[in-house]
Amino acid sequence: MQTTSGGDASTKTIRAVLDGCADCDTCRFLMEESCLFFPELYRLYDEEKEHRRTVGEKDLRRLSELCTLCGLCPCPDIPMDVIRGKTERVRQYGMPRRIRWLADVQTFGQMGRIAPRLFNRLLAFAPVCGMVRKAMGIHPDRRLPALPAESFFDWARRAGLDRKPDQGPKVAYFAGCSAGYLFPEVARAAVTFLRNNGIAVYVPSQQCCGMPTLVEGNRKTTLGRLGANLRTLLQAVGEGFTVVCSCPTCGFLMKVLLRQGAYFSNAYQREVGAGPDEIKVPDESRGGDGFVRLKKNLYPQLLKDDAYFSGFDALERIRLSENVMDLGEFLARWYKDKWLSVRFGEVPGRMVYYAPCHQREQKIKTPYLDLMQRIPGLAVASVGSVMDCCGMGGSLGYKQEFYEESIRLATPLIEKIRAAAPDAIVTDCLSCRLQFQHLLPYPVYHPLELLARGCEGLCGGSYWLKNKL
Repeated sequence: MQTTSGGDASTKTIRAVLDGCADCDTCRFLMEESCLFFPELYRLYDEEKEHRRTVGEKDLRRLSELCTLCGLCPCPDIPMDVIRGKTERVRQYGMPRRIRWLADVQTFGQMGRIAPRLFNRLLAFAPVCGMVRKAMGIHPDRRLPALPAESFFDWARRAGLDRKPDQGPKVAYFAGCSAGYLFPEVARAAVTFLRNNGIAVYVPSQQCCGMPTLVEGNRKTTLGRLGANLRTLLQAVGEGFTVVCSCPTCGFLMKVLLRQGAYFSNAYQREVGAGPDEIKVPDESRGGDGFVRLKKNLYPQLLKDDAYFSGFDALERIRLSENVMDLGEFLARWYKDKWLSVRFGEVPGRMVYYAPCHQREQKIKTPYLDLMQRIPGLAVASVGSVMDCCGMGGSLGYKQEFYEESIRLATPLIEKIRAAAPDAIVTDCLSCRLQFQHLLPYPVYHPLELLARGCEGLCGGSYWLKNKL
């Protein structure tokens, strides 16, 4: 097949992805309904092969914009190669201001903390809202989220959670930007449930996990924020805290993407005593217990630490990724060890639970579903297949040029939820929550809100006086 000889470095990277995938038809059918990127890739490939016309740079750039980094495709290096291409484009040509603003949830939330009521009133005023949408390239049909009266981080400081507890068991809670600035009721529910089970909570200083800016190719901001989180969270680990996060996207970045390539580093190989002609990597099929040994000379171009985050110390990346737990995973482990209180009050309702892409890619099954099924009066069933996606893609779903694709990608899942006709939807992804609120008439909750609501004796507590289901 004819390939592109010219073009800038960014489109050459995407071209290499197209050429690499075109020889393998696995994702042609596997990702047909759950992805925007691969159907377009194969369409371009088929058209090029049929008409003998090389795919142009404009089409390659458009192709790169269709990857949401959901993690569902079987080759983890493909989406990160797409991100490299976007990163190179930003390095060469800069990032449009509207995209920089749209992807920076942290700055948006911090600005709104100054005067949230005024901020909401301004956005409710049609002329102002129209100007904001135009400046940020937001689709006119996409609703903007209202800012809460108080962010979780401000609430946590008032509650003294920025001070380290002296006694354990204790966790360092990474709330993430969505729960921190847009849905503080979720983060407060996490604190409520943990404390009800005798677990001390510390909310360390934290930056955005980096996923929104990573997806847009903003390498400088992504690495700066991740570096700050590495230092803070590793310090907490060293002081005996278990790091937990309630956002599956934050967990996916810190547990999965961060350590890509790190096991191939010289530092790690020395630490595990690898021989001169072997590479030892943890055996994932046995939960990381034991090693798989690979011949170094057979995979010289693959077995090296050249991943997106390889600029950070490999052992530090591994240490953080192996010491971060999804909060549902943490609670399920506590329940298994009989340390978790499972005395719940009644929470009536028939609900569906959707396990989002970034939760599924952590290979932790569905810990929240098992816990919620123990709440009296609550009937909760799983919805969606292993390949279903809400289509939101974080800030991508707000883009003028991505909105229609976002809705199309979500349609199979939305139809399944409509068919179930539940009283409410439960999901641990707040990006999915925004999409469901936009497309469906049902209320949407995080599992932690239901667990906190079901805690015995909490119905009259201050949290629930302000946040009723």
